[in-house]
Amino acid sequence: MNKILIFHSFLPPNAPKDELDVLDEVDFFYSIFEKQGKETLVSPFYNDLDKNSELINSFKPDLIVNLVETINGDGRLIHIAPSLFDYHGIPYTGGTSESIYVTSNKILAKELFKANNINSAKFVTAENIDKIDFESSDKFLVKSVWEHASVGIDEHSLKLFSNKSELKSIFAEHKKNGKLFFAENYIDGREFNISMIAGKVMPFAEIKFIDFPVDKIKVVGYRSKWDEDSFEYKNTVRSFDFDNADNKLLAKLEDLCIECWEKFKLKGYARVDFRVDKNDNPFVLEINVNPCISADSGFVAACKRYGYTEEQIVNLIIEDSI
Repeated sequence: MNKILIFHSFLPPNAPKDELDVLDEVDFFYSIFEKQGKETLVSPFYNDLDKNSELINSFKPDLIVNLVETINGDGRLIHIAPSLFDYHGIPYTGGTSESIYVTSNKILAKELFKANNINSAKFVTAENIDKIDFESSDKFLVKSVWEHASVGIDEHSLKLFSNKSELKSIFAEHKKNGKLFFAENYIDGREFNISMIAGKVMPFAEIKFIDFPVDKIKVVGYRSKWDEDSFEYKNTVRSFDFDNADNKLLAKLEDLCIECWEKFKLKGYARVDFRVDKNDNPFVLEINVNPCISADSGFVAACKRYGYTEEQIVNLIIEDSI
């Protein structure tokens, strides 16, 4: 494969940090292909499918690197990019259009977790809220249906809900603005982000919330990832270090990762995010197909800790994807 086309999300002039990060992912792949002497073209994925098709037909790539995270600034459309690549019969990196759709739609993913007996936190939507019994201990966190967990979550405005009428009002208000949200039971415990490449589980990463006040909700939100001056950014730390007391829990997490990979028919690379309650019961939060793969990302850090070089990471993703 000597001709590579890298498609990334189209970026408006005022794109925020979390969208600009895709250019670091482009650089990660491009630097490897440059070293390998491959002819590489980089392009945004346009809203105009004919324009994208013209580019594919004129360049005639042997492989497409799919770094399309939003289309028209919306996460709900990202399955369109791999669907177009399927239409043209061009192999591409990472998840299929089907796996991207069912994992990016958080409600559909939750239903599939349930159907496959994969433990996940209780959730409510505008459609099912009257059918769900609330327990006294339930505290729900409102999340976007289509965006990654940190998108739209500002740690300073976070609130937990236990009242159905409040949640119904929030769902209705978001729907009026063209956004779909659901609410997930907040698991007050540990958080793990576990990377996978070619079906293999990489070293376990725990997200530690250092010196968080007792009443502060412990989640990885926008500030934790992007606001370098914030308390959340400085005190939300990734750790690969565990002691023997965690061996049983880590074995459970590994089995669940492999089950997610197989049941959701994942390819290339992915990340499975968990919360673990105080009794060491793991709950899958979400599957991230094609997670961030910039040089400083958690995914690359996990792969390097396993012993892979950046070139090996890229080669493995391509081999498993095609």
